[in-house]
Amino acid sequence: MIRTVRRELRVRSAVAALAAAALLAGCAGAGGTGGSSGEHVINVLMVNNPQMLEVQKLTAEHFTEQTGIKVNFTVLPENDVREKISQDFSSPAGMYDVATISNYEVPFYAKNQWLLPLNGRAAKDTAFDQADILAPMRDSLTADDGKLYAEPFYGESSFLMYRKDVFAAKGLTMPAHPTWQQVADLAARADGAQPGMRGICLRGQPGWGELIAPLTTVVNTFGGTWFTKDWEAQLSSSAFASATGFYVDLVRKHGESRAAESGYAECLNDFTHGGTAMWYDSTAAAGSLEAADSPLKGRIGYAPAPVEKTTGETTGRSTGSGWLYTWAWGVRKTSARPDDAWQFLSWTSGKQYQQLVGRNSGWANVPAGTRASTYANPEYRAAASAFADVARKAITSTDPRNPGSQPRPTIGIQFVGIPEFADLGTKVSYEISNAIAGAETVDQALHRSQELAEKVAQPYRRR
Repeated sequence: MIRTVRRELRVRSAVAALAAAALLAGCAGAGGTGGSSGEHVINVLMVNNPQMLEVQKLTAEHFTEQTGIKVNFTVLPENDVREKISQDFSSPAGMYDVATISNYEVPFYAKNQWLLPLNGRAAKDTAFDQADILAPMRDSLTADDGKLYAEPFYGESSFLMYRKDVFAAKGLTMPAHPTWQQVADLAARADGAQPGMRGICLRGQPGWGELIAPLTTVVNTFGGTWFTKDWEAQLSSSAFASATGFYVDLVRKHGESRAAESGYAECLNDFTHGGTAMWYDSTAAAGSLEAADSPLKGRIGYAPAPVEKTTGETTGRSTGSGWLYTWAWGVRKTSARPDDAWQFLSWTSGKQYQQLVGRNSGWANVPAGTRASTYANPEYRAAASAFADVARKAITSTDPRNPGSQPRPTIGIQFVGIPEFADLGTKVSYEISNAIAGAETVDQALHRSQELAEKVAQPYRRR
């Protein structure tokens, strides 16, 4: 989720994407079965984020030597890899055994019967310790049929980051469990605390994984939803309008400069270099902010995702208001080597791999957010002491099936778990980003957005 920067805005060329995929596949040695039928060879298609590239570097020496299973990797950018995976996994003759998928894709990939259920293998592999996987992660990768379809590699939620030194200088206090109105008041008082500093950074850049992610968590806690359980579009409802109006107003009054163009990367840069006093975003950002070379190391406080009208006490549902996202490993249902594929999954998503990364690259680089044992590990806790507990609570307090006060038609917190949402969310994000830029009103943006959502909802109501 944090690496969708600008990618949802690009006009993708199918010819170029397929050509790039073919070139990379050739470089990686992927294709066909990867060897004769008697060889232990699997083909893995994965996103090109840094932690995945670390897997590629460590596999030959630490996995293949131990198991005898050779792994051919194909590595692509996020938009390209999503498209390539859907093409390959939808074909019974696909070339890839394993691919990186997120909790966004799991519901409809499972419904389309593209994924191999993993319950049996996970139960038999006692060393993997499926019970150690954090419950929201397990739930987000389990489809409506009750079967597990992927294992998480890394996970994240969202929380509020703030400059402790700036707050102290201005006499400001961050509540233990802030409301969005309290955050808005703090943003107003922190404006100008240092030359050029604004009160808060919030994503305004279009994209279903950019602006829509934090905005939807605000919608949830204001009592809104994209669709009712009966697939009635709700973007023009009072709750959705109130949340969107609040978000747009806050970022226009006290947000970063050029807010309509700012996504995760821009907010990370602004916050790191003193451009804003607060930032609401991914828990994964803390690793960069607390790195040894960060100018803000030791100067940041971390608070839970703000709430407003809905809390665990009032709804009896989710006790947190942050999002939930994971890059996970799925196995193509028609893979000829499911046992070898599971061995790869159990290694990359297992405790052994985290220990390996901790020893080789430092515990700050361990792919966290998935296992309870990670947060109990003294070495990890020492490296992530400033934010580990808050990040874990942010993840474990989410409920991907009931993230707000209204029943949902499908799983998802900051997204709706249907294939049409990537396009719908991006189109809606353009409208709301225009409102942030002052090119249209929130009412105008939501009127157009309601029409878009209604078109998506109609076929689901007829089913």
